[in-house]
Amino acid sequence: MGRILVVAEKPSVARDIAKTLGSTQKGDGCLLGEKYVVSWAIGHLVTLAEPEDYNQNFRKWSFASLPIIPEKMELKAISNTRSQLKILHKWMNDKEIDSIICATDSGREGELIFRYIYEITKSKKPFQRLWISSMTEQAIKEGFANLKDGTEYDLLYRSAKCRSEADWLVGMNATRAYTLRYNVLLSIGRVQTPTLALIVEKQKEIDAFVSKDYYEVQADFGGFQGFWIDQEEQTKIEDGSKAKEISQKVKGEDSQVVKVEKEEKRMPAPLLYDLTELQRECNRKFGYSAKKTLDIAQGLYEKRKMITYPRTDSRYLSDDMKGKVQNTMKRLGELELFQEFVSPLGGEKGLPFSKRIIDNTKVTDHHAIIPTDVRHRLDILTEEEKNVFLLVAVRFVSVFYPFYRYEVTKAYFVSQEERFLSKGTVILDEGWQALEKKIIPAKGKKEKNNDEQKIPPLSEGETYKMIEAKVLKKKTTPPRPFTESSLLSAMENAGRFVEDEVLKEQLKDSGLGTPATRAAIIERLLAVGYITRKGKNLIPTEKGMQLIQVVPDELCSPQTTGKWEKGLASIAKGKMEEQRFMDSIKRYVSFLVGDAARRKTDVIFPEEVKKGKLKGQKPLGKCPVCKEGDVLENSKAYFCGRWKSGCKFTVWKDSLAPYGISLTNKTIQTLLKDGRIPDVMVTLPQTGEKGKAIMILSADGRGRIELMDFTRAVKKRGDTSPQENEGETE
Repeated sequence: MGRILVVAEKPSVARDIAKTLGSTQKGDGCLLGEKYVVSWAIGHLVTLAEPEDYNQNFRKWSFASLPIIPEKMELKAISNTRSQLKILHKWMNDKEIDSIICATDSGREGELIFRYIYEITKSKKPFQRLWISSMTEQAIKEGFANLKDGTEYDLLYRSAKCRSEADWLVGMNATRAYTLRYNVLLSIGRVQTPTLALIVEKQKEIDAFVSKDYYEVQADFGGFQGFWIDQEEQTKIEDGSKAKEISQKVKGEDSQVVKVEKEEKRMPAPLLYDLTELQRECNRKFGYSAKKTLDIAQGLYEKRKMITYPRTDSRYLSDDMKGKVQNTMKRLGELELFQEFVSPLGGEKGLPFSKRIIDNTKVTDHHAIIPTDVRHRLDILTEEEKNVFLLVAVRFVSVFYPFYRYEVTKAYFVSQEERFLSKGTVILDEGWQALEKKIIPAKGKKEKNNDEQKIPPLSEGETYKMIEAKVLKKKTTPPRPFTESSLLSAMENAGRFVEDEVLKEQLKDSGLGTPATRAAIIERLLAVGYITRKGKNLIPTEKGMQLIQVVPDELCSPQTTGKWEKGLASIAKGKMEEQRFMDSIKRYVSFLVGDAARRKTDVIFPEEVKKGKLKGQKPLGKCPVCKEGDVLENSKAYFCGRWKSGCKFTVWKDSLAPYGISLTNKTIQTLLKDGRIPDVMVTLPQTGEKGKAIMILSADGRGRIELMDFTRAVKKRGDTSPQENEGETE
């Protein structure tokens, strides 16, 4: 009987699996045992072929070759990991191997990594799937005892394959098309571009915001405070003189309690973590980027074996996990930090499970992120690892704790016919919040809210003297920029940006990207220079804002990408044929290429200026529009150096291309001489005829070059007249 080949996603995971299986003998790129050979990928070993792999003519970027839509998408080895692929090729086709076990990460991307390797090696061996949510020895053993036939995950593979091919088709074609149109490398992606659009739209709201003054009247009743309110219980007063009048009117006067309302409120513990919620929380509490949180969580899963699989979009556990959850709680109770919180739970009846914890219908490929049922050693963790682990552990314990209960008191006062409202909060039971307050204390000072003040027992009809009535001058504040935390929320809930109610409902369970890819999308936007970090905030760069200006709305819309994500999920569930999905992608790609070809190049990306390519370049003259900026050039146009300040002066270098004339720096310098816009003598190459060229400024400040004395010569040749070409040369 032959051996079984196990293929893991990375060497560290392979070592853990090999140790559990007893495959301890080192081989070339593998670990050998009597029954199992354990080898590994190094992430992706195989990728989709490049355009030039289909046709060498595609190496040169040109509109004539677009759109590039291969009849069949081919695979190729990634060059720097080719040696490991050769090792897998040998074993996957070795006569000694009877079958294969796919042990890559249990998710869409892990499935794709294995299937691409299986396809490129042309292996015909039967294979099974290892599907686990924890890297503990016990979990690995249980996983091998419950292997599934590989064909059970065919739908997941088809979904992953469609995602991969769609990203290639959209990204490659759109990047080439808009790069060619604007002569600047513009990275465009199926998910990254609509994500950028969210950030740009937010920045536009901030830039358009105009702050306004408003006023509030704060009353001091002696030991507690309140605010003046109108009939809608709003505290804002737009007229400062009115606020001052109210203040002077009530200051030092008696006020009567006219109504007291008390309401007990209860707040349940938040649901268990999925990856996106964990990334949001780490960004809020510790300032970690989404990628950093994912890397730490992946290390806690693979290396430390202290948490379950992190790349999950579920916040619930399945019914068959109750026993494991009981064991995990006991393990946490062994930690001194958790003893006082774990000991009251359970007892003879066991843990108080509820529908907010156990719900089979809401568990997808993986359950929520929870601690594993192993001995947890906090002393071996780095500070960052400890922070993330404690968040996961505290959330795990807190979901079994009672509600956070508090009482809100609202007291209404009347003084000199003016109404005031005082609010106070009394905590009745800290419930689940007690854990977080003790184990994960908040960093920095918490802003004091008027609702949190304690007010004395009040009864209707009582009188209180208004010791002070101050006018507070305040300003309206602009929308806040995206942080990684708020952007992850926006990406996850992309449906809320869609106006169509039917589609909004359809997109409820989909968004931009997946929990496993959102961090990489944010990092990609940073890497290509479309956004930048400013503290915790994500701010679009000029290039990022310009890109959104030049691409069609369909490419920016979360509606488009959300529908695709929903389609990919439908493929994984067997509810949509992959051909139907890919046909829609191909139609979309053709639309994008056509849109890029039709667009006027009325936006300049002066990359040469930004990269310092024009450093030391002498200005060609003063801008004839704003009279302040210097006229500079890049590879495509002459433009005003004050373009960032809004000056639109632009003359395209190909303005006279229809007549065979190339604009030169000398010609432009002559036309700009002394701040005037004179004419200049040029020669028509085809006839040798001399005539005048003149620079014309349009109403919006853009420039164009027209030929004044060549009309007859041009018409003789049958070409279009300058006047008829006006739209082209502008």
